[in-house]
Amino acid sequence: MAEVWQAQALAQAIGSRLAVSGPPELRGEALGLTELAGRGCGVLDPPELDPGDLRAAQLTELDDARQTLLSLGGLLGEVGIALVGMASSAADETTYWQCMEAIDAADESRDRVLEMLRKLAAREEVLPDHT
Repeated sequence: MAEVWQAQALAQAIGSRLAVSGPPELRGEALGLTELAGRGCGVLDPPELDPGDLRAAQLTELDDARQTLLSLGGLLGEVGIALVGMASSAADETTYWQCMEAIDAADESRDRVLEMLRKLAAREEVLPDHT
């Protein structure tokens, strides 16, 4: 669950960074990603980590938005699969429902990431190639 929480925190940080300084056509979706990932963190108990161990806090820049989003989309997909496994083997109802809510948040976050990738691809088709 700590890894799932960290993945959502990373999605929140990436969304926040893109909302502020990413390509203009991504900013609305990025803000939505920030909110969704925040909800994903909110349904899980935060892990007991030192601030230096929080991967999202180590994010300093996003040089390549496309590559970052591709990697984040893959991570959120893996998180969803892991959560399904955790939910199916949950020992109690609270953990089961926590997993189900986290699955929903991860899935919606991944949908936002895929929409941003689609917008980036459309942008690249419109921009002329200067090579």
